[in-house]
Formats: sequence, structure tokens, C-alpha cells
Amino acid sequence: MNLTTVENIAKAYGELVLFQNISFGINKDQKIALIAKNGTGKTSILNILSKQDVPDTGQVNYRKSIRISYLEQEPDLNPQLTVEQTILASDNEVLKIISDYERALANSDDQDAYQQAFEAMERYNAWDFETQYKQILFKLRLENLDAKVGLLSGGQKKRLALANALINKPDLLILDEPTNHLDLEMIEWLENYFAKENMTLFMVTHDRYFLERVCNEILELDNGKLYAYKGNYSYYLEKKEARLEQESVEQHKSQRLYKKELDWMRKQPKARTTKSKSRIDDFHTIKEKTHQRRKEHEIQLEINMERMGSKILELHKVSKSYTEKPILDKFDYTFTKGERVGIIGKNGTGKSTFLNIITGTDTPDSGKIVVGDTIKFGYYTQTGITIKEGQKVIDVIREFGDHIPLKKGRQISAQQLLERFLFDRKKQYDFVEKLSGGERKRLYLCTVLIQNPNFLILDEPTNDLDIVTLNVLENFLLDFPGCLVVVSHDRYFMDKIVDHLFVFKGNTVIEDFPGNYSDYRTYENSKITEATQEKVDTSEPKPKNTWKDEDSKAKISYLEQKEYKKLEKEIQKLEHKKIELEQKFMDPSLGGEKIDVLSVELQKVTDAIDEKTERWFELSAMLE
Repeated sequence: MNLTTVENIAKAYGELVLFQNISFGINKDQKIALIAKNGTGKTSILNILSKQDVPDTGQVNYRKSIRISYLEQEPDLNPQLTVEQTILASDNEVLKIISDYERALANSDDQDAYQQAFEAMERYNAWDFETQYKQILFKLRLENLDAKVGLLSGGQKKRLALANALINKPDLLILDEPTNHLDLEMIEWLENYFAKENMTLFMVTHDRYFLERVCNEILELDNGKLYAYKGNYSYYLEKKEARLEQESVEQHKSQRLYKKELDWMRKQPKARTTKSKSRIDDFHTIKEKTHQRRKEHEIQLEINMERMGSKILELHKVSKSYTEKPILDKFDYTFTKGERVGIIGKNGTGKSTFLNIITGTDTPDSGKIVVGDTIKFGYYTQTGITIKEGQKVIDVIREFGDHIPLKKGRQISAQQLLERFLFDRKKQYDFVEKLSGGERKRLYLCTVLIQNPNFLILDEPTNDLDIVTLNVLENFLLDFPGCLVVVSHDRYFMDKIVDHLFVFKGNTVIEDFPGNYSDYRTYENSKITEATQEKVDTSEPKPKNTWKDEDSKAKISYLEQKEYKKLEKEIQKLEHKKIELEQKFMDPSLGGEKIDVLSVELQKVTDAIDEKTERWFELSAMLE
């Protein structure tokens, strides 16, 4: 069933032509992603589809009575309203039906109007609207319905706008960078939700794992032409490579880029595997795998950064907290040459605060930070570039320098650096204020890199960047010989760049994990699987009381072994209890008070699982 047909649309701003003669269709249950370079009109196409803008020429035809919801990249919400008021003030068809029904009740003489209103309430299942929107808000971790929008974080505002879009139950949901500002846990929830639901989606996203696992068709806008690929991201890479092979030799560099990207996709483990592993042995194999990934990279740009001394960066018993919000508690760590650390964790656990502390833009409450004399930080923050009126792209870079030195006396000029980050010679003389959001982020990256730092710190560098730029940035960072610390919600980017993780778990708990993000998810999943699974020993029968053997006698006592076996059973029971509680939330007749009670109970069960699993892990390590 066709929902929307786009016929020969075009859009230009003055002399800048974004696209012309673009045509495509959207059918029911399709999940389509639009891929294009920054500044080529992706958001303009979304605005036209969502009826917020009109094309200069051409037309868009919609199926009669189609419902469309649009999740913008930066949602425009009233800061004075609460979370619940925002839902009730939305342009939702069900709210209009409820309003009509209330008017019909007040005017009981008009039986025909009452009958129509009653039938509409039945048809749209409007009786349970309050329960429905509370369930969705709960799933999106927006439990405080009285919180003012103006006090919400960027991620919370994005989730509230998403809740509004989902509650509307649209025939077509249009999404502009849906994963921006969301933490990793919420991104994975959204990924699972969209992958399972029969929804029609049209989206722009740079999240390549999201593209891989959600989308079943990809449209690419390249040099003004639209190419359709009936498959996910891996399929797109394969067909893109084949298409470039047929084009001119000038495309050789781009062709290699997509071939490398496809090779990388094929190497990655499948998401959320349930395969059980020995968690302790897994640490060693993960570490070996990570270092092997780095060795496979072919160096393309040998940067001759400033020499690093033996002392890099040391944190000694560093503590930091805000009102009722502890971030760090006597944190110790010593960085070594060439470290590549990824930082992950839920929003609000202190990731950006940690970066500010190590760069000196924020001060700890206690403890000591020692920075080596030779260290030169390059800090990419989420605030972006400061735009000066009348300034051109090339002038921004030349303020910091004309060259980056390379090894063997070579160098790369400011112009060449800009070209590497996809600013051609003509674009370099454009005014900065004319650049798109993604192009400004690209330019900001160049201003950080041109200063030739030997310790790079990147806070959400992938937001608003297109996939082609992300490939360029990844290759640059793989070539970078200094230390690297990255905070990012882009799982694909983290998998490719970092060697180990700082996992911010909240309440000052920080875990150092020796692998990338996919390794960490596999490891975390195997922890629960291993804890709830009875081990089947197919080897020869062992003599009784093997815990008394010489090797294990000093490691674990008899009482600890009993505790170890008891924990396995208790964790298994708690896991079943958790599943039962989660299933109760699916009941459409569930009232608000009951949701609150279940939420508290679920949190207690989850905390108990975490506590017992942690103790189980301690004992299993002693059994090794």
C-alpha cells in the first residue's frame, strides 16, 4: 500500500541548488533511511515530507487521511509546560476525539452527536489514552510527569518528543537523527522497538548499527542523483562498492573507502548474542581481539605530533560531586602512551564532567591531577564553533595555523586538511554562517586537529556528521599516534576507534573494560546467561569434594562454595521475577498508580540482581 509519492521535487536557496528532479515512493511498513553528505538537503527533504516546507517545483502526494509524525533533530517544546502537559497539549487526534466526547456528554439532548462521539472513542480505543501515554513515557524513562520541560536535559527532551510522536500512532513516522542526545541503553531500546514494530519509517541517521538493524531500504542522494538500495546498511555498502567500480577512475579513493567499511561490517559480532562464555577467560580474548583490530589498520597519514614524555596524565584520588549527585570518588588512573579510551554510560553519570576535569576547565573537589610537561590537549566539546560574521571557512583554519607536520619532513596544509574533511576549494571560500549544522561540526573538528595536539579529547564528535565524514574522521583517528579519549553514543564509531572503555555506571562507579563496545555488550549479556545457566559437565566424573584439592583449598571455603551455588539459583529466580514484572507493563488496562507500584518493585528486583551477580562474579574469580 502506497502512503506517499514524491514526484520531481527540487529545492534551492538563491544560487545554492540542494537537489532537483528527486522522485521516490514510501509504502506501508517500509523502513527507509536517507543517506547524503551534510549540506545536500537531507533535512529539507524531511521538512517537505512532513509538510513543514514546500518544494520549489514538483509535488508530494499523500494517501487520504494519512497521519504523519515528525521527530525533529532539535524538538521545539514549550519550556513552561510539564511532561504530562506537553502530551496533552499536542496535536493528537485521540485528544480531539476525547474533547468531542466530553462536549457530547455536556449536551445530552443531541443523541446523534453523542452516538458519533461514543463510536469514535471505541474506534480509536480512546478510553485508555491516559494509560497508553503513561506506559510509553515509562518505557522512555520519563517517570516524573510533573517535571518542567525547561529543566529537562537534551536527551530527555528528545525522548519526550519521541513519546509524542509514538502516542500519535502515525501511518508514517519521519525521524531526523533520532539517536542524537540519547544514551546507549535508550538507543538500543529504540532500535529493538523499531525493528520489531510494524511501522513505516523515513529517517535520516548517521548511526550505522541503527541502519543495519532497523532499515530495509536505503536511499542515497549523491551528486544530485538518488539511488535506491533494497536492503540494510551492509547491502548498501556492497552495492555502493559495485556501483563505484563501474564509474570513473577518479572515484578510486571513495571506492576503497566503502570496501573497507564493508569489510569492517562483516567482521563485527552479531548484536546481543546469547551465547554463553566464561566471563573470566573472555577478558583475555577480548583484549587480544582489540589489539589485533588495531594492527590490521593500514596507516594513510603519518602525523608527526609533538613528542610525548614519559609522564602523560595522572589522576590521584580525584573526587567530584554536585548537590546530591556524586560523580567521582577517589578515582585513580595513569594514562600511558597511545591509549585509546572510550567513555560510555547513561546520561547524567558525569562523562562530560570527567573530560572537563582532566582538561582543567573544571576543578575536582579533592585529589590531584598531574599533566605531563609535553602534553598538548585538543578538546572537541559539544558547544561547537563560534561563528564570526563575514568569516570564510579557510580563514577559520588559518587562525590556528597553515600546516600540520607529517613524518619525514612532509606536511599537510590547511587547505589539504579541509579537503580531507570534504571541503573542496570552492567551499573553503564560503561564509561560515552559510554552512549546515553538520558542516560546522566538520569545520570545528578541523580547528581542533590543525593545532597538532598529542592528546585528543572528543565529546560526542559524531553528532550531526554524515557517514562519509565519519569514515574520514575514523581513518584520521586510526592514524593518530597520540592518546585519545572519546565520549560517544555512536557504537560503530567506538567499536572502530577505542581499545578499552571507562564504563560510567553512576554513583561514582567506573569500570575499566578491556575491549570495545560490542565486546562489552557481549560480555555483559554472557554474565547474566552464565549466572542463570546450569553447567553441564560432559567430562569424566570428578572425585567428591574437589573443593578440598590443593589448588582450590586456599581460594574458596566450603561456606563460600555453598553461597556460590545458592547465588546461581537466586539470580535465576530474580530473572524470572523481572520478566513477569516487565510483562505486566504490557497490560493496556494498567492505571497510573499501579504503574508506579510496579516501577518501584521492578527497580528493587533489578538492584538485587546486580548485587547478587556482582558477588557471584567475585566468587567465580576465586574458583578459577
